[in-house]
Amino acid sequence: MLRKIFRFFLKICLWFFVISVLSVVLFRFVPVPFTPLMISRAFEQRERGEEMEAAHDWVPIEEISPELQKAVIASEDSNFLTHHGFDFDAMYKAYKSNKKGKRIKGGSTISQQTAKNVFLWQGRSYLRKGLEAYFTILIEVLWSKERIMEVYLNSIEMGDAVYGAQAASKYWYRKDAKNLTRYEAAGIAAILPNPLKYKATNSSSYINRRKGRIVRHMRYVKLDY
Repeated sequence: MLRKIFRFFLKICLWFFVISVLSVVLFRFVPVPFTPLMISRAFEQRERGEEMEAAHDWVPIEEISPELQKAVIASEDSNFLTHHGFDFDAMYKAYKSNKKGKRIKGGSTISQQTAKNVFLWQGRSYLRKGLEAYFTILIEVLWSKERIMEVYLNSIEMGDAVYGAQAASKYWYRKDAKNLTRYEAAGIAAILPNPLKYKATNSSSYINRRKGRIVRHMRYVKLDY
């Protein structure tokens, strides 16, 4: 009986490994049509009695302004181009600050956020964090940094029912993502910690200060994929 149970769980693990690797390989070449977050947000809309909708227009990275790429690196993950999926220094600083009761971002890299957004559900369980680490390793091994950035900028939430750079650029600035200015790009990056609460335009003083800091840091970001 124990041997049968062991074989059963071994088969499950093997199938999970094969399917996960194949899915990561697939999305190395194919646009991600939707994410688990988009689905959960749609159900939230239905529960509120609203129409289920989402703005999401995939565009290749060549059609996304380099300014936005620099802005999210400056804002979310300054070591994105040099780390291998995890920024352990940032994670340790976040851990120490959180222990002291200070509120700072959690130390997740762009790679980790991409793995979570594309392949996993939202939440803070140990299981999800473990799977996030697993998928982060997979995309770092099987994708280029440029592809990680491309998927990230096409998948993340950038407003209420707004996903990806193109939809966000249309929503906030009424222009294509390739035409964003440095300050406009910083405006989108500034709201990423909570895009349902903050606004990229007509922003609060807090977001305007974040925009200014991001613009200053963008000067030191060199895109070298």
